[in-house]
Amino acid sequence: MSLPVTGNAPTPETTPREVDTLIIGSGFAGLGAAVKLSQEGRTNFLVLERGADVGGTWRDNTYPGAACDVPSHLYSYSFALNPDWTRSFSPQPEIQRYIESVSRKYNVLDKHVFGCDVQSATWNTDSSRWVVETSKGTYVAKIVISAVGALCEPSLPDITGIEGFTGEIFHSAQWNHDYDLTGKRVAVIGTGASAIQIVPQLAGKVDQLDVYQRTAPWILPRADREYTAVEKFAFKHVPGFQRLSRLGIYLMRETQVVGLAKAPVFMKPLQFAAERHLRRQVKDKALRRKVTPNFQIGCKRMLISNNYYPALTRPNVELVTDGITEVTATGVVDGTGRTREVDAIVVATGFHVTDSPTFAGIFGRDGRSLAEVFDASGQQGYKGSSVANFPNMFFLVGPNTGLGHTSMVFMIESQLNYVVDAINVIERNDIGTIEVRQDAQDRYNRDLQEKLSHSVWNNGGCASWYLDKHGNNTTLWPAFTFEFRNITRKFDLDAYDSVNVADLPAPVPVALPTTPDHDEDHDEKVSVQ
Repeated sequence: MSLPVTGNAPTPETTPREVDTLIIGSGFAGLGAAVKLSQEGRTNFLVLERGADVGGTWRDNTYPGAACDVPSHLYSYSFALNPDWTRSFSPQPEIQRYIESVSRKYNVLDKHVFGCDVQSATWNTDSSRWVVETSKGTYVAKIVISAVGALCEPSLPDITGIEGFTGEIFHSAQWNHDYDLTGKRVAVIGTGASAIQIVPQLAGKVDQLDVYQRTAPWILPRADREYTAVEKFAFKHVPGFQRLSRLGIYLMRETQVVGLAKAPVFMKPLQFAAERHLRRQVKDKALRRKVTPNFQIGCKRMLISNNYYPALTRPNVELVTDGITEVTATGVVDGTGRTREVDAIVVATGFHVTDSPTFAGIFGRDGRSLAEVFDASGQQGYKGSSVANFPNMFFLVGPNTGLGHTSMVFMIESQLNYVVDAINVIERNDIGTIEVRQDAQDRYNRDLQEKLSHSVWNNGGCASWYLDKHGNNTTLWPAFTFEFRNITRKFDLDAYDSVNVADLPAPVPVALPTTPDHDEDHDEKVSVQ
């Protein structure tokens, strides 16, 4: 029997263990799903979140200088525009406050189970339900929405001896704010999106900063500024002004798709701008050679910064391009054999995207994990929202939904349209199980890879985290984002195999624990303030 979820704070004795829909994760995607389900009048759902608050990536990444590289007015839900952005590119604390404000405005916090680490999700054929094991016990659901973001599982470098380092070491996404880096000798490993924000913040406070670069990124100027009082007034009080500004930003960003996905020759103006930016900020020719990429712009993620290059020119900063052979107890050994003694190491090596550890804990209809399925055939899905062999499961920010030019929130909202409509179709037609057909998924992915074969990501002369081990780009969407919005506007039932509730075998109830496991602060964390 399914217990209704009420708007009141559940107690350990009445905490619902079985619900219609479980949402895993509460970043932009998971929170958006909760809001949309609530707006549809649905109450029988829960959001399982391992953190102590909403926010996901923006809650966890609190490193110095953390900020968005998508303009503020585009990096928000279309149904919850924020007239209070202070800058054209928002810093992390401001984005996190925005996400928190949305959760309060739409009254979905009481649908969250915080501090709930999902350990596995297994499809139970006998009951046609998902059995989800968590740190707070077992949950059972007809439908699971995975809203686990692509940038949530830190990727740690496989470097000999790193586990024996006796100084302070932490990943950029797990910043240790209790450790004061002032006056210390610090190594930063990596020169990606996080690193170029961190390095300028550390350069002026540490004694020595060694920046270890494997591949030089293309960096464009950051057109960041504070909004004027007049602009802030207009965003808040002039009808349509903010939405018009958002549309202008969106259209300007979409022009990059021509060069990125269709004809890489049109990336030349952007590459010229990046080269000019580099020449202006780095006068030393030897350093300039080190930081000049050897691939076409756009092949890897394009970065924006006005202060990264100047930080590298400081006398206490050294850019190391000789690689790392090992880490000793007190230092880092480069490819030439030189050891640089350090007090702390900041690991800014990105995240598991095409090989997320979370895949290993999701088990589908035939018993194989999502990791096993992806390992055999690559990270493939259907419209980024469904994967064959995983019935009644939908993915947000799934395969080939990533972007190299604009806001992921646009893609998330497109998927929310699709998934919420799917749930409505399931209910309206009394469907018990639904699963995307393998042939539909295969056709969809053949079309994707054909489009990607013409893109700069596949032809720009680089190796990137966009590609999986099979050499396929399973990360990015290869067209205009409005095209994705069009194909996800309505749920296409004909691409799925479905079985009505009346045609399912008599369900075998899933055995639930008679006494749920609760930690001592369960009451606090299940429902929130």
